[in-house]
Formats: sequence, structure tokens, C-alpha cells
Amino acid sequence: MAETRRRGDALVRAILEAALAELAETSFEELSFEKVAARARTGKAALYRRWATPEDLVLAALTDPDAGFGEARPPQTGTLRGDLLALLGGLARVLDEPHGRALRPLVTQRERHPGLFARVRDLVLRPRQELILGVLADAAERAEARASAVTARIAAVGPRLVLVEHMEAGTVTAAEVTAIVDEVLLPLVTSPAPADEPTPGR
Repeated sequence: MAETRRRGDALVRAILEAALAELAETSFEELSFEKVAARARTGKAALYRRWATPEDLVLAALTDPDAGFGEARPPQTGTLRGDLLALLGGLARVLDEPHGRALRPLVTQRERHPGLFARVRDLVLRPRQELILGVLADAAERAEARASAVTARIAAVGPRLVLVEHMEAGTVTAAEVTAIVDEVLLPLVTSPAPADEPTPGR
């Protein structure tokens, strides 16, 4: 039985998923419209009609609400610990999926493609960091965290630890996410900042 020819959204979804799977298994240098088209079982013309370059295709795939990351949403569990566990646990699970694995070559090879990485950072990574910043701000209003801990640098700590663990171990377990939250993040944002601590001897 002949395969039904896909059009419209179904074809686009197949192409985006193929691009992410191809990138996750290889590298950006090896990514090509030819390889993606073959994987999606379509012609190259279907890609050239929609995207000018492989970079445009990768960005479209990563930000797609179905094939990629889509819009970042706050968890709103009602507690700082619950929100951090939800956000970092979600990131850990995503890194095991094709669109999450596709991030690895873009992160590890960022010096080779600084322009592409900058766009990935702005479109994919920064919105999630801003979610954590919002979670910290809400926690500070509830007196669950120091107001001085609501900074972009501190908000980046959790995602970076999850990314590093995934690169080193190949996956990030729920237990590891809990350890990151309980042993690193909560003490970091609830303990007195060094400038707030009394000077010894006074």
C-alpha cells in the first residue's frame, strides 16, 4: 500500500522532528537539508520552500510547540521547593527527548557557531532561566528566599547543573534533581548572603 503523501502541518511536523533527531545524533556541521529530507521521507524542495538555511530549520524545530520546546510556563506549585523541582525535573526529562538531546551539540560546539548558540540561548535557554528568576521573586515575596538571591546568575545555577550532569552521566535522575534543589539551590537562596553575615569578632 502506497504511503499517503503528507502536506501542511503533518509534513512540517515530520521535518522538524527529523531535524532534531538528526542533530541529536550528529552535529550541526553534519546537518543538511538532504539528510533531514531523507529522514522525513520527503523531498529537499519541501525544506527549501520553508527555510533558507539549516540554522533557520534548527531554530524553528527547537521553538516549535509540538516538536520542540514551545512556550515556557511557570509551574505555580505554591512553594519554592515545589517550583524548582518541577522546573528542573522537567528540564531533566526533556534532555532525554530528541529536542533536548539536540541541545547538546549546540551547547558543546557553541564556540564554532556563536551566532546560532546566541539565538538558541535567547529563544530556548533564557526563557527558562527567566522562569526560575520569576519563581525566586515569588518566593522572596513569600519570605521563602532572600530578596538579594533574585538574580540572573543564581537563576542560572540549577539549569547549568542539570545540563552538566546530563553531559557527564547521560541522564539526570529524579534523585539527582532533588539533590540539586535541596543541597545547592535552597541553601543558596535561603542562607544569609556573605555581605549580610556579621563580621567575626563583632
